[in-house]
Amino acid sequence: MTANTDLAERLEQTVPTPKLELTEGQSITGLLRPFRATFAAVVILQVVGAVAGLAPLLAVVEVGRVLLSPSPIDHGHVWAVVIVGAVGLFVRLLFTGASSGIGHVLDGRVQLSLRRQLAARLGRVPLGWFSRRGTGELAKVVGDDVHAVHPFIAHAPGELVSAFVVPLISLVYLFIVDWRLTLITLIPVALAVALVPLMMTPTRLREQAQVDTAMGRIADSVVEFVQGISVVKAFGGTGRAHRRFRTAADEFVAVFLRMVRGLSGVAAAMQVALSPPFVLLVVLIGGTALITSGDMAPADLLPFLLLGMGLTAPVAALGHGFDDLQAARRAVGRIRDVLAEAPLPEPAHPTAPQGHRVELRDVRFGYDTEYEVLHGIDLVLEPGTVTAIVGPSGSGKSTVVQLLPRFFDPTSGSVLIGGVDLREIGSRDLYRTVSFVFQDVRLLRASIAENIALAVPHAERDDVVRAARLANIDERILELPRGYESVIGLDANLSGGEAQRISIARALLADTPVLVLDEATAFADPQTEQAVRRALATLGGDRTILVVAHRLETIADADTVVVLEDGTIVERGRPDELLAQNRRFSALWRSHRAAIAEVTEIHASRGAESR
Repeated sequence: MTANTDLAERLEQTVPTPKLELTEGQSITGLLRPFRATFAAVVILQVVGAVAGLAPLLAVVEVGRVLLSPSPIDHGHVWAVVIVGAVGLFVRLLFTGASSGIGHVLDGRVQLSLRRQLAARLGRVPLGWFSRRGTGELAKVVGDDVHAVHPFIAHAPGELVSAFVVPLISLVYLFIVDWRLTLITLIPVALAVALVPLMMTPTRLREQAQVDTAMGRIADSVVEFVQGISVVKAFGGTGRAHRRFRTAADEFVAVFLRMVRGLSGVAAAMQVALSPPFVLLVVLIGGTALITSGDMAPADLLPFLLLGMGLTAPVAALGHGFDDLQAARRAVGRIRDVLAEAPLPEPAHPTAPQGHRVELRDVRFGYDTEYEVLHGIDLVLEPGTVTAIVGPSGSGKSTVVQLLPRFFDPTSGSVLIGGVDLREIGSRDLYRTVSFVFQDVRLLRASIAENIALAVPHAERDDVVRAARLANIDERILELPRGYESVIGLDANLSGGEAQRISIARALLADTPVLVLDEATAFADPQTEQAVRRALATLGGDRTILVVAHRLETIADADTVVVLEDGTIVERGRPDELLAQNRRFSALWRSHRAAIAEVTEIHASRGAESR
């Protein structure tokens, strides 16, 4: 957590990229406010390029009219028109290229700023927040949703400016040539515009939101399946694991098809109305009628044939741009929701703990307001002692240990270290005081040495090796292709127990005065478990250690055992004392020993059968 906090601070202190303002609901109007000067330059350059791009078309029109005129051809005028058209083409390429380049740079800056803010915020929210979020969901926000703003920034300005400025100028020019044929040419545009509201109904918008939600469920199911593939295959649960993905995929297909069915008719009608053949047909019919009646010269039909089809561009751009705009709007809304998550409250005037005596005073906690998990927990962990928490599943053991590294704040009561409430200790001081090892181990795609030294990035190699030896993982590391330089997931594929030992080595190297272990040896073999116990005894000194374990042998040497049941402490004392009392702990011990004996007997009988 220290690394996360430091990273968050470094990201927030990065100067070159301004912070974005996502405070207007799901609107994206605040997205470009810090970059409005750059965005204005993109639009202005695109306008100049779009206007210049009309020069070649107008040059062709003018040359055609000169050539079709019965008057003698003015060669100088023709060449002048051609040169103007060529210059206009060059200006268009220069300015639109500059606009596109700056737009893509702006898009990169916006995406960089969003990802930095997301990383900084995710580094500051309470760690317990992540337990309520799917990995796929967060990956979609940081990856796909941030990328969804790309079309809006990098392409929309150019496309929309070209789609509106060019037709507007063309329309003025065509009105001057012949206002009647201009109105006829606008018939396809009027038909397409009349269809646009049908694509923006509340039902269509709701279906698009449902498609996004369904896609998020697919991402979650894929991530969950990939992360648990080894367990799934080992226990023959592939079919059940696939079921959630298939269900999510089926739901997505159903929602997507429903949206497509609702839009297909309207989209097809718009495509026909805006298609060049249809526009050309309307222009030819209208132009032929006017020419045959003597109301328009044949040469005047030429600009309508060249420029008339461009009048449909705004509606076509509206159809495509609407989808991109709505996608960007929804994506920014989800990004804003993550950025709106309250960070872990930091004290205005942090107080450093005086020592590392841990106290829980009348602690109550619930993950929601309707159900309380812990009911008035009072507990003292003295320096130099090992306190073990045991109890049946659902008794609140993991919840207690998650309060100590401040994954959550208690609903009422207080958790203190060194006489100071955790809420009054700054995050940097807290995570220099407390380190933790949990059953669910996460290793970075980095070298073994970097994973062990995560909390102490500049640790000497000798210290890293010493921690690995204490965690009984040194010999396994040396068997890897590059030893401590082997990269997790590349040339270092570790078992669950080995990954857990890396995590334990990381905590030992951090050398914090308070150590929390929640099922830290769940995947360890007996030899490793003994080695870890010896390491804790060796490094114990005046360290305050809190252990949660289902394997009761793990806590045989504990100074104090606390028995939890339904979020309440029902027993506490030394292991031998509690066994002698023949109450809850004693019952847990007998049940545990009976389970071990049963498993041993089953293995023995299977071995005898195989012989």
